[in-house]
This record gives sequence, structure tokens and C-alpha cells, in this order.
Amino acid sequence: MAGANEVWRDRTGRMLISQDCPTTVFAPSGFAMWRPMAEALGWPDKPISWDDLVDLSANPDGWASVGHPEWGQFKFGHTHPAYSNVGLQMMTALAYSTLGTTSGLTADQVYSDSVVEAFHRVELNTYHYGIQNQTLMAVMANRGPTYLHAITSSEAETLKTNADYGDQLRFPLVFIFPAEGTFWSEHPYCILETDWVSDEQTEAAKIFRDYLLAPEQQALAVDNYLRPRTSSIALHAPLSLENGTDPRVTTDTVPAYESPPADAAEAVKDVFYQTKKKATIVLVLDTSGSMEGDKIKNAIASSVNFVERLAPDDKVYVLIYQGDGVIMLDEGGRAGEVGESLAQRMRGLLADSNTPLYDSVCEAINLTDQFQAEDQANEEKRLYGIVLLSDGLDTSSVRSENQMLGCLPSGESVESVKIFTIAYGEGADSDLLLRIANRTNGKFFSADPAQIEKIYNAISAEQ
Repeated sequence: MAGANEVWRDRTGRMLISQDCPTTVFAPSGFAMWRPMAEALGWPDKPISWDDLVDLSANPDGWASVGHPEWGQFKFGHTHPAYSNVGLQMMTALAYSTLGTTSGLTADQVYSDSVVEAFHRVELNTYHYGIQNQTLMAVMANRGPTYLHAITSSEAETLKTNADYGDQLRFPLVFIFPAEGTFWSEHPYCILETDWVSDEQTEAAKIFRDYLLAPEQQALAVDNYLRPRTSSIALHAPLSLENGTDPRVTTDTVPAYESPPADAAEAVKDVFYQTKKKATIVLVLDTSGSMEGDKIKNAIASSVNFVERLAPDDKVYVLIYQGDGVIMLDEGGRAGEVGESLAQRMRGLLADSNTPLYDSVCEAINLTDQFQAEDQANEEKRLYGIVLLSDGLDTSSVRSENQMLGCLPSGESVESVKIFTIAYGEGADSDLLLRIANRTNGKFFSADPAQIEKIYNAISAEQ
């Protein structure tokens, strides 16, 4: 809890916690991978490292390099370190692994050439980001082994996914401990020392702490995919090889990394942003007459902020409704070059058109297909996303709904464009927007004018 104490002291001049915070259970972080693929790499008897996965992802021969050409290129995903605890832990673990240490991580070390290069190699070959571990696991489980081959995950979430999805899975998943070390999340129990915590509450907290640490409760941890704080309690299913994890692994065989100080953790996030795989985004803005008033005002303000937050090398294009059709606003391109001019043009948009919803979806997909083909010809790796904001039903498209659905990618390939749909207000065609998002492995959001900024932030983390 050193990081929390440090932040609290900086803000208030006082300590938040002065006593030890005992571990309640252990929840290690690592990788979730389909069992046959993990076994091809030597699991469970051969240690598998960050380097092994980075080398596999960068190898042009992909899985053929380990005797399985039928699996193609290695496809990796991870959660965002600014939004996900597992994401931050595993990117920090990459830094530790690169440096060959298990403690004492500093911001300067994170910014070192070797760590930045390691991050760059990982991000260049990352195909899907996520905000939450559980959500990314669901995408992997639902789409199967042709979509993603491995993601960062916790042991508990990996085993729970096997249990929740059962026979629906093409293969079971297994949990891989990174060979060099990992974070064994301790779920510490801390009693705060602040003005708003009374003596009676402190005493009650101590009673509950003792209850959690008692052997009877610790034994229940295993049933919930967690490891007891003491080795005196034997592990059993579901913490077993049959269920997808190696119960023989301990902190003696896979060292526990020390939690980094706040400045080092911020440096990990910073290097991630510097090296993150760049994106090409097509933003489709509903400028129909029904958007008049607060709707168009808030949508434009949030869209401008979204564009301004993009990395300089991200590419952005904006489609708007005009009359009965769809047009591109300016030329678009690298955000660092066109972001300011696009923002200025967006600020002057009016809500005075019809709603060619179906046509706008197809036009946006055609654009991203064109951009992706050009990038592939130039051997440039990018993520591709469409952000579609709509407040109503289609009123003026040339295409029918079925023709629009025919434009959508199947969603079976992780390299296809993902569409993030925003149903803006009660009049939006929410059912259709949900189908579009699900088909393309994007996300569906329902929003009113007050929520739109938060939703754009969430979409930013996925691209």
C-alpha cells in the first residue's frame, strides 16, 4: 500500500495507513492461452516467459516456428494499463522481466531504451485492447481460438471463464505464470486511519479481518479460484492442472514482483502510450435535424475532445450527414497534422440533415477497408475502428438494412475493423446498433447528452 500512502501524503500531509496490511488471499496475474497452444510451447512443464511470447508474436513464421503452421500468426491481446489492474501489473511485469530484476523499479528504468523497445515489440503485435479483464476474456471465449490466442489475465478469471463457458469453448483455457516472475496480488486488508473512521469502526474492521484470516475462511478461497495466504492449506480443484493451472507453482518457483512506487507506475502508463499500436479511426457523426439543441452541442464537444486526445500518429477521418447522404469532413489523416483543423470544422456543424444511417455504416467500412489495404501494402500495422453516434432511425439511405448488414465484417478476424456504436437518446435504433457492435467485436453504448464524454473516454481505451 506504499503507493496509496504516498499519494495520500502528497495530498493531505498525513499517512493513510501506518500499520501492516495483512495478505488475505493471493491472485496471480499472467497469461490466458488455449490449452493446445500452451502445450505446444511446453506448458505446464516448461517455463514460458514474456520473451517467448514476444518472440513468437514478432516471428513472421508465427506458430509454424513451433510446428503448428495451421494456427497462423500469434494473436495477442491485453487490457489497458490506465484502466485495468491486470493490465498495469502485466506491463510492469514486462519492465521487470526486461531489466532482470524483481524489485526496486524506478521511473528512469522504465524509460530506459531496453524497456521502451520491449514495450514497442509487444504493442506492435497486439491485436485487441480492453478496459476490463473480464470483458476481454469474454471476447476471447465467444470468438474462439481463431480470434485471439493469448491475453493478459488473472489466474482466477482464466479458470472462471472455463467454468462459465464450459462446453461452449472450442478448447479449454490455461493460465500461464510468466517464468521470470509476476504479481501475486495479495488483496491486503488495511484499516484506514482518518478523521471519518471512528474507534468503533476500527474495532469492527479488526474483527472482520480476523474472520477473513481464519483457516475456515481461507480454505474457501480455493473454491473461488484464489490461493490461500498460507501454504498449510492444500490446493485442490479448481486450482489444478485438469482445470487449467499449475498448483505446483509458488512464489519460490515464480518470484513475486514488488509493487512499484507511484512515479514508476505512471512511467509504465506513459511508455505504453508512447509505444501503443496506432489506430485509424472513422468517426461518424449524426447531424440530422433531431440532434438539434443539447444533443448536437454535447456530441460535438465530446467528439472534438476525442480527436484532440488521439496520438499524433493515429489517423482520424470524420463522416457527417448532409441532406440525404454522407460526406467526409475535410480530408482527414494523421491526428497531429489534421486534428486541429478537423476540430475547428466540427465546432461549426449544424443539425439540419436527414438520417442515412445504413449508408453511413457502409461508407465508413469501405473507407477503413481501403485504408487497411494501403497499410498492408506498406507493411504498416494498425488497429481500425469506427465510432458511430446515432440518435434515430434511418430515414434516407439508398441501401436497405439487410444490405447494410451485408457490409459488416464477419467479426471472425481480430484484424477486422471494430465498430463502437452509441445510441444517443431514446429515439435511437438501439437494437440495430447493438447488433452492429456485437458483430464486429466493438461495443455498444447507450447515452444521453450528459454521458457522452465518458463514453468517448471508454472508446479511446479500446483503440
